[in-house]
Amino acid sequence: MTANTPAESPVESQNQNDSRTDQQLIAAINTGDGAAFEVLYFRYRDWVVALACRFTGNEDLAPDVMQETFLYFLKKFPGFHLTANLKTFLYPAVKNLSIAARRKLARYQSTESAQQRFEQLATADRPAGSENDLAVALANLSEEHREVLQLRYVDGLALTEIAEAVEVPLGTVKSRLHNALEALRQDKRARQYFEE
Repeated sequence: MTANTPAESPVESQNQNDSRTDQQLIAAINTGDGAAFEVLYFRYRDWVVALACRFTGNEDLAPDVMQETFLYFLKKFPGFHLTANLKTFLYPAVKNLSIAARRKLARYQSTESAQQRFEQLATADRPAGSENDLAVALANLSEEHREVLQLRYVDGLALTEIAEAVEVPLGTVKSRLHNALEALRQDKRARQYFEE
């Protein structure tokens, strides 16, 4: 444990040791077991926060999105039946709530600051070999291509799970993934990540 890491609470520690599957926990929640919901919360909260950070681009908004996501999930009970991976179910909720939070924040901000615009331009003009090259190359992809790459390689979802999460046919997911990887292979800033 580092100095900046808060101590793990006994409840959190107990929840991490629960070996029940997501399906078993959902069945327990449907019968009124509130502790089972806590287990799912602690199991997926960090993933939800990280995903919300990606969508909002704002670490301060991510915890709010996480709370709204789990509130949305809680409202599904009793009677909820999980037909896929829980990440596949939660993904669209996190995405939509993040977009709403980002729009709400944008209403309160008139325009980007001059400093932010300078940083974006400075990042784009860095020479090849810079540690931000991959980030810049990814930023040049369409949102759909970035989304499939992140779901596959960051979140580890299977192609069928991605198709369900983003609500597009499996062939579209395969095409987007192929095209995104090909674009990165062709981009001089990301080419080094594909060399053997």
